[in-house]
Amino acid sequence: MPELKLVINNKDGKSYSKTLPDSSTLIGKKIGDSVNGDLVGLTGYELKVSGGSDNSGSPMKPGLDLSGKKKIFAKAGLGINPKNKGNYIRKTLAGNTVHEKTAQVNLIVTQKGKKALNDLLGKKEETKEGSKAEEKPAKTKEEPKKEVKENKGEQTENKND
Repeated sequence: MPELKLVINNKDGKSYSKTLPDSSTLIGKKIGDSVNGDLVGLTGYELKVSGGSDNSGSPMKPGLDLSGKKKIFAKAGLGINPKNKGNYIRKTLAGNTVHEKTAQVNLIVTQKGKKALNDLLGKKEETKEGSKAEEKPAKTKEEPKKEVKENKGEQTENKND
């Protein structure tokens, strides 16, 4: 089975990415189905399939009840952007069922677990000593140069802006 990318969206607007090496746990699930978080490594979570795309980039359409691709003839909707208003377009879209050629699945958290998603899936920042950011000195605002002119034996300072 090919690997499957999961995009898990939280209610606070943050999304997290995770890769499943084996996609067999989600094959056969449709858009709108509930998924137990244990299947994808999130214990205590309840997730809902909200969409996705296949390996060629075609988005999954909730109204297409199949597990492959199909060409549809439509004037508006998901993945359909006609050049002129009211024109119909023939567009290849993926069905609403996760299958072997599905590359990405979008999931929404419906029930939270004990641990926060940021702790489970968040980026872990590593600090390295001597990084490039530390090597560069901080830029400071330079003051304009002062010129000294002699006028009949007297010195005056002029600032150039």
